[in-house]
Amino acid sequence: MARISHPAPAKLNLFLRITGRRSNGYHELQTLFQFLDFGDTLHFRLRSDSAIRLQPGMSEVATEDNLVVRAARLLQQNAGVTHGADIELEKRIPMGAGLGGGSSDAATTLVALNQLWGSKVAVADLARMGLSLGADVPIFVHGRAAWAEGVGERFSAVTPAEPWYLVIHPDCHIPTQRVFAHPGLTRNSKPLKIPRFLRVADPAYAAEERSFFGLAGNDCEAVVRAAYPRVDQALRWLSAYGAPRLTGTGSAVFLAVPDETRARELLAHLPSRWTGFVARGLNHSPLVGENV
Repeated sequence: MARISHPAPAKLNLFLRITGRRSNGYHELQTLFQFLDFGDTLHFRLRSDSAIRLQPGMSEVATEDNLVVRAARLLQQNAGVTHGADIELEKRIPMGAGLGGGSSDAATTLVALNQLWGSKVAVADLARMGLSLGADVPIFVHGRAAWAEGVGERFSAVTPAEPWYLVIHPDCHIPTQRVFAHPGLTRNSKPLKIPRFLRVADPAYAAEERSFFGLAGNDCEAVVRAAYPRVDQALRWLSAYGAPRLTGTGSAVFLAVPDETRARELLAHLPSRWTGFVARGLNHSPLVGENV
């Protein structure tokens, strides 16, 4: 096996609550991650030497700082691998949009190279490696929709409804650190408990679930809307068709819709100043399939 390809799906934060702040400056949060059937694709080719080569490069990120390269080197070092890899990244997930592109790419790199190199590192150990790259990398490695707490490192698999979404990128990049450093950010939301309807796949819970997520909201939204007018405008446009939400710290916003047809109808009317896409919510990542 000299060449393999794997997907790196985008994610949505169906809600986000900030419940406190640690002494080291990191924020305690609660959120729910769900994957999308939309994302990047990575191609890996085995090298006989130990070099890691990534193509194409990104002007915004130095090659050695790219999470793909860092993930590859991390696995090399921890598994004692002497081989290298040529990696081609087909990038579709916009940067700075709150869709998890960098973390997903890193997780896919760990999973794919573990296979390509025959490293036989256990999934739990891959996830532990991924945590050093980003708090949500382990969720992408495990590949299950998850209720996450702490800084995102404590998570439980859940099964929310899997609706269709219209996702809008308002063409702006939002640095996560800037949002979390904002003095106006809510940092004392009351923690929630995992509701019973998240433990079951019964469609009868869908209406209650939608109501819950609308109530939970996103504590970053007010700060982001005030600082980034394009995000505010996109949320206002979407609100004519339902209850839109911000994913993570943004800038992407999304709306759950009844079916794919309705989502594509709305996409066809999207103002030209924004880009968007239609995707299905997935509780099992296409990286690992349903055998997890």
